[in-house]
Amino acid sequence: MSMLTEQKLQSFKHIIQQSSRDEILWMSGYLAGLSETNIFDNGTAVKNNAPTAVEKLTISVLYGTETGNSKKISSKLAAALKSRQHKVTLTALDQYALSNLEKESIVFIIISTQGDGEPPAAAKKFYDHLHTKEHDLKNLQYAVLALGDSSYPLFCKAGDDVDVRLNALGANQIISIEKLDTDFYAASETWINTVLTNLPAASTGPLLTNQPKQPGKHKKVFYNGRVRAHLNLNDKGSAKETWHVEISSAEGIYYLPGDSLGIIPSNTDEDVTEIISLLAGYKNQTIQYKEETLTLFELFKNKLNILHLPLRIVEKYASLIKTELPLVRLDLKNILSLYPLTANVSIEQLIAILEPITPRLYSISSSPSAHGNNEIHITVSRNTFSVNEKIKYGFCSSHFAALNEGDEVKFYIHPNDNFRLPEADKDVIMIGPGTGIAPFRSFIFHRDNEGASGRNWLFFGDQHFETDFLYQSEMLSFFDTGSLTKINTAFSRDQKEKLYVQHRMRQQSKELFTWLENGAHMYVCGCKDPMAKDVEETLIDIISKEANIDEESAIEYLNKIEEEGRFAKDVY
Repeated sequence: MSMLTEQKLQSFKHIIQQSSRDEILWMSGYLAGLSETNIFDNGTAVKNNAPTAVEKLTISVLYGTETGNSKKISSKLAAALKSRQHKVTLTALDQYALSNLEKESIVFIIISTQGDGEPPAAAKKFYDHLHTKEHDLKNLQYAVLALGDSSYPLFCKAGDDVDVRLNALGANQIISIEKLDTDFYAASETWINTVLTNLPAASTGPLLTNQPKQPGKHKKVFYNGRVRAHLNLNDKGSAKETWHVEISSAEGIYYLPGDSLGIIPSNTDEDVTEIISLLAGYKNQTIQYKEETLTLFELFKNKLNILHLPLRIVEKYASLIKTELPLVRLDLKNILSLYPLTANVSIEQLIAILEPITPRLYSISSSPSAHGNNEIHITVSRNTFSVNEKIKYGFCSSHFAALNEGDEVKFYIHPNDNFRLPEADKDVIMIGPGTGIAPFRSFIFHRDNEGASGRNWLFFGDQHFETDFLYQSEMLSFFDTGSLTKINTAFSRDQKEKLYVQHRMRQQSKELFTWLENGAHMYVCGCKDPMAKDVEETLIDIISKEANIDEESAIEYLNKIEEEGRFAKDVY
């Protein structure tokens, strides 16, 4: 039974329905604060004898993000600070006026780490400015929240670098840097509460409630599965190899459409045997490695990266053997063959400079609703590249290409809460050339199985219609049954002039914009450069043309629907 009158209840429901998640969070915190301080009693203001804050702070919350996670946490922090009546500015690092840094009094920075220990592209200008210029920051108080993936060797390095540099420039930590792994949501709530209770001046207000008081230590949940199907999706004559891999597991696999499957691949027996021979070791020799006792063979096969070593490892090896090496990326077996380990350097010293095998992530192409929780599908393109004019193949993609039915696969789920389906009645636009179609296969299967009423529109592209139309029969079947409302394809090599998905988007400009105006959610998946950039530029042109606004206003429009959660990217 509601304590509100019918009119108030309807007004309350209307406000909630029209609000974003972050706005609801702010409102809940604000209302909780009112109840805690007894501001109202039966509609009448009441004096509160508890001490209250007299000083309101000016705070900047800055974020550097690649996938949107840092932005989401920053928005939540900003909302919590605003609920305490502080003056808060929330800014992406690529939009931040660098000249303001020395004028700030309190700054919170939430930043992720990408690739080889680098900051997100959008944060690079700030990162470089901070490290190449001298700043007087003795009046600045700050805290850094770093996001990363502990499976990678340079875990949270970008955030670490920012924290160290700020400290070196005289800034004062409010709280120590916090480093969060991929399962960061609960821990980020705890961090926000820690910030709220450690602000530089007295400040009352609600903490975030119903959250764990202490973040649990992150540990990935690994599943053991077997390959139940392994199919090359490209037809004879294609220049590509794209593998559809189905993995079954006796244990239930928890995932959602939009998530990725993570795998840590193993090195080949041949490479490992050659390395052990070059080290004059023997395969059953035991080594202590990160609290584990492993044989030398197990260590090099399952734990250490031995392929295409980063230049920083080449430099460390040169220092170890006190020999000058050319700064080129080489496999460990090539380095050991050309520049053998010297007698005064132990195998343990070599192992200490090597880095763990980094996980590879693949967008999941199945739906738990349609395919059940005991199987999972991925779509893997075998990667080819050239090194010193020699053709090389991707380490993990070659592993998947060589799998056979019945082979064992160990994997984990990498959640992506920024790439989720909307409500069942919302329209969805999906742009996914090549293996970018993977999550959209999951989306379409899921919406079809759930009977979602919203429309679905797919843009797909590849090289040739006859050989490279991935999941062709499934997509055309979905189109025939109405589960796929529209499908536009672009096969770049089937005509003289190359044709890509962005060209099809321009051809559908008017209807595409109408869908967006009517609340459609848009998703892009696939290669970041140049596809995703070209698609985004095309979207800006379409919005500018159809809305009859200038480019700057079109960019604002796109940013707005992204902030609303209606434009999401999963690019690599």
